Amino acid sequence: MPKNYTFPYLFDESKSLSITDLKKMSYFKKNKTIGGTINWKRGGENTGSIGVKVTMSENDTYIDLNYTCNKQDYNYRVFVVSVKSNLNKGEILYFKCKFTGMRCRKLYLINGRFQHRTAIKKAMYSTQTKSKKWREIERVFGSYFDKDKIYAELYSKHFRKSYNGKPTKKYLKLMQKIKKVNSVDPNDIERLLLSK
Repeated sequence: MPKNYTFPYLFDESKSLSITDLKKMSYFKKNKTIGGTINWKRGGENTGSIGVKVTMSENDTYIDLNYTCNKQDYNYRVFVVSVKSNLNKGEILYFKCKFTGMRCRKLYLINGRFQHRTAIKKAMYSTQTKSKKWREIERVFGSYFDKDKIYAELYSKHFRKSYNGKPTKKYLKLMQKIKKVNSVDPNDIERLLLSK
């Protein structure tokens, strides 16, 4: 009798909140409370939104989350803790997961609540679901498959190729990827797919 399919929960496809994104959006300001709405999009379409209010006071830093999931309203607080950087350059912020007690930089929407990834057993990242052979193909020819994405980024509206007359690091990295893409022979991919 064949084994039943198991479709694992994929972290890459779930909604998430990250300290890095909140910092980029300037939510963390000392001795201030800053609120706003964060929207998630997939394929250009809005897939959800969440109300966020970040408070950084002398004693505590926390985030009030306000959203609706599966027709149920949620409103709760997630504390943020800071740890001194091992490079002695400031502090690193972490979420303190309300449900698992774990420290993390990213919370995932699991069963209607934003939690640490250990809250769900047998969850995976999408690359973990791919075969060993496919991962090898992606490692060797990954930039070839991402060629459209690379060119789209290079020719995007606000992409900066140089700063002060010098090429930017991002531009140089993209040019390196394009060089790698151009060096790939499609016959090599076919040979790798057909090999055992």
